[in-house]
Amino acid sequence: MVIEAPTKTVSPRYKWIALTNTTLGIFMATINSSIILISLPAIFRGVGIDPLSPGNVGYLLWLLQGYMLVTAVLVISLGRIGDIFGRVRIYNLGFLVFSIASIVLALDPYHAGKGALWLVIWRLVQGIGGAMLFANSSAIIADAFPVEQRGLAIGINQVAAISGSFIGLIAGGLLSIGDWRLVFWVSVPFGLLGTIWGYVSLRDNGKRAHATIDWWGNLTFALGLTSLLIAMVYGIQPYKGSSMGWTAPKVLIGFALAIIFLVAFFVIETKVEYPMFNLHLFKIRAFAMGSGAGFLAATARGGLQFMLIIWLQGIWLPIHGYAYDATPLWAGIYLLPLTLGFLIAGPLSGWISDRHGARLLSTTGMLLFGGSFVGLLVVPTNFHYLWFALLVLLNGIGGGMFSAPNATAVMNSVPAESRGAAAGIQAAFMNSGMVLSIGIFFSLMIVGLSRALPSSMYAGLTANGVSAAQAHQIANLPVVGSLFASFLGYNPLQSLLGSQASTHVTNAQWATLTGKHFFPNLISQPFHHGLVIVFTMALAMALVGAVFSALRGTRYLHDLHGKKA
Repeated sequence: MVIEAPTKTVSPRYKWIALTNTTLGIFMATINSSIILISLPAIFRGVGIDPLSPGNVGYLLWLLQGYMLVTAVLVISLGRIGDIFGRVRIYNLGFLVFSIASIVLALDPYHAGKGALWLVIWRLVQGIGGAMLFANSSAIIADAFPVEQRGLAIGINQVAAISGSFIGLIAGGLLSIGDWRLVFWVSVPFGLLGTIWGYVSLRDNGKRAHATIDWWGNLTFALGLTSLLIAMVYGIQPYKGSSMGWTAPKVLIGFALAIIFLVAFFVIETKVEYPMFNLHLFKIRAFAMGSGAGFLAATARGGLQFMLIIWLQGIWLPIHGYAYDATPLWAGIYLLPLTLGFLIAGPLSGWISDRHGARLLSTTGMLLFGGSFVGLLVVPTNFHYLWFALLVLLNGIGGGMFSAPNATAVMNSVPAESRGAAAGIQAAFMNSGMVLSIGIFFSLMIVGLSRALPSSMYAGLTANGVSAAQAHQIANLPVVGSLFASFLGYNPLQSLLGSQASTHVTNAQWATLTGKHFFPNLISQPFHHGLVIVFTMALAMALVGAVFSALRGTRYLHDLHGKKA
């Protein structure tokens, strides 16, 4: 059954108020999904955590993934709850939760392990608020705008969502120079403004679905996805003598639980009267194909972000003379063409899709997106920046051409009363793709490094006076340590070599080993070996996504009677 929301007088300018507020909300939520990526070195120093200590890898992974994990787990449920109780009500509550969590994060009173655990826990709470914002923003816009303007509006919102993840990299670099707490404080004024503004100005003027909450569906979905993502977190950590932990009992148990709970979830969704996950929406070809393409694009984009940060912070910038503590800022600056391409192509593509549909634009965008990976496969690790800038600009343009038309087409394809659920599914796919990309692409990179790094490490160390025994020991340490050191823009050799090596090498050799150039040069060739594997997988995802996009069919608008328009 569908019921109308309470009748309220809505001014003609209300749609622009709704767009501005929801764009602020989604922009803030996605900035916080990536701002921590590039500011982790400052956060680890501020809290007092050694990033190379094996016991601290978990803190790093949970700080990276906890926010996106919670968002991915809850966003579908909260979209469905928004359909039932009012999208604006849930959205405004999300702004409030997000703001409170940001304040508490910035006030972290502890140090070392307790301080890191405090950040992990409150990042999870912040993720709850982010999920409320993600789940309902697109639906609020779709309720407020007529069909002929919906593409432009959702396009702007989508551009804010994805460009926020790019701009977060720059913001993290800038803020971490001053104080790591600013990374969290920066969200507070915008969060409080959005909360007050939302409660004062936003109205529930869409249709609501009269239904009960699917508690069993919510529970099994949350447990299944959480088990899957936790297993992936621990799968990329070393286990016994292996460089990764995919055979560890807790990882295998996690995957087994994920299969059990997710199978139970899909069975439940076919039996209950009001399912949380409306599987019938996937009978709409435009929705199913657009959702699949969006998931693949999000996964490839997430992997790209991590690899580019490692590439810049850990290798290219130090080789070119940048101090390690300055690499987060400059990595964000050198990635500006990626953001610029997306900001240019996104709104323009959304506007064009209102008139001509999404298929040609989004399919072409995915092909350009994939083409950029071909170029990145070709450029050397120590690249000429102009070529790198052009390739990431092309990646941003392709991503913008795909994302805005695709999101609009997906939302236009569903009935009005299901927009919250549809928006939740899209947000879940985007955030799940980002989280899964860490497990997938880090694993592929570790495979590539494991083949090439030990021999390069051994040869480089022995050539600079390190004893064969110690060089062999260091070269055979799990490569994930070197990978995370590069990710954090950190030279690990001084702590790995210790005082023992410093007494056996000359002062000049010690200066070389612990300087800005030795470790980046040492890891650059093995890293490129891993990049070939990673970007080949990203290219494959982009090509499959382009096929899905092309198969979405002709323009499809689901009006109140479920007819094509």
